Amino acid sequence: MEFDVVSYLFVPVSAFVFLYAVFTPIEQFFPAREQKFFRREWGTDFCFFLGQHLLWVGLIFALLAYFSQWVDDVMPFTFRDAVAKQPWFLQVIEVIILSDFLIYWGHRLQHRNDFLWRFHSVHHTSKDLDWIASFREHPLDALYTIGLINLPAIILGFPLHSIAAFIAFRGIWAIYIHSNITLPLGPFRLLLGSPEIHHWHHAMGRDVGNYANLSPLMDVIFGTHYCPAHFPDELGVKGREGESYLDHMINPFKSVKSSDHNSDTIKGEDHPHHDRDHHV
Repeated sequence: MEFDVVSYLFVPVSAFVFLYAVFTPIEQFFPAREQKFFRREWGTDFCFFLGQHLLWVGLIFALLAYFSQWVDDVMPFTFRDAVAKQPWFLQVIEVIILSDFLIYWGHRLQHRNDFLWRFHSVHHTSKDLDWIASFREHPLDALYTIGLINLPAIILGFPLHSIAAFIAFRGIWAIYIHSNITLPLGPFRLLLGSPEIHHWHHAMGRDVGNYANLSPLMDVIFGTHYCPAHFPDELGVKGREGESYLDHMINPFKSVKSSDHNSDTIKGEDHPHHDRDHHV
């Protein structure tokens, strides 16, 4: 079988064109902070974009499909049949709540556990956020996150193709909350995530808060919601400037001390939960 270059490149090219057409004009008209499109480390984030679409996404979903088949063999049929007989809207609500609950605690663990932080910190090294910065993610970290998000649907018996639209929506929303956009949601700010909330999650430090994925409600419930009335002045991880795409792929496997990953900000005066009020 011949390798079809055009078909192989169709998805990343069409995805880039779509995301550029949707998010770039909004970022230009409603910017959270003034920054150029080709800002520093844009090339690194573009490598992450290409790597995710050309290499990692297919492998990750193949592993999820394999895991889904394994779950089919171990979950009782009576349980899955009872779930399937529920009204579809109730099933959707269950999947959203369960996945948000899992990703909240799984994400919070990524910031507390030194081993998980090695891989997750790659995502936090961006000094500037925009829609393409959302793709800065180590593939093992992506496998962990995507697995947690989809675990409830898999356990409850939804085949991956049946929740493809929901997966795509979560993906678009994840891109939106990283974008350089200020569009306050008003009374809906506690129901739906937004850049004004998630940018604070990327503020300099390892334990700022805002771990929820789709809705901030989990952060509100568990006391980690943090959203002042302005965007943070500084983003990123100390001592992680200028790393290349290859550096980001390799460095998490190296034997490094937790202090190299800014773990000293978990405790102490820099932690916003210690010295600043929550803004709900």
